[in-house]
Amino acid sequence: MNKIILTGRLTRDPELKTTDSGIEVCNLTVAVDRRVSKGKERQTDFIDCTAWSKTGVFVNQYFRKGDGIVLDGRLESRKYVDKDGNNRVAWGVNIDSVEFQVGKGGAKQDWTAEADKAEEADLPF
Repeated sequence: MNKIILTGRLTRDPELKTTDSGIEVCNLTVAVDRRVSKGKERQTDFIDCTAWSKTGVFVNQYFRKGDGIVLDGRLESRKYVDKDGNNRVAWGVNIDSVEFQVGKGGAKQDWTAEADKAEEADLPF
């Protein structure tokens, strides 16, 4: 099973684009702190993530740089050739659902890929 759950903060505003076939795709990067032992310096991973269709529209509409986010999805690899002709592999998360990170006074809302499949689905707000 390939399932990943991340809790972190957006490093930049999400970028929403539309493919040639009319499908929305939203790209974002999430900074996720690693657990550290006492006395050790904190380390952070910067993970590229992609949300499709209405999930992507939701992320683009309600999240901004610095916002906390909880997401789940699957880890995927993509092979490509760089400008120097070297074979490379890029890793990222294809998002299935997102939630606001619950904090002081914050309400919890979520949006799942299942909602994308519902006919006539509108954003939950």
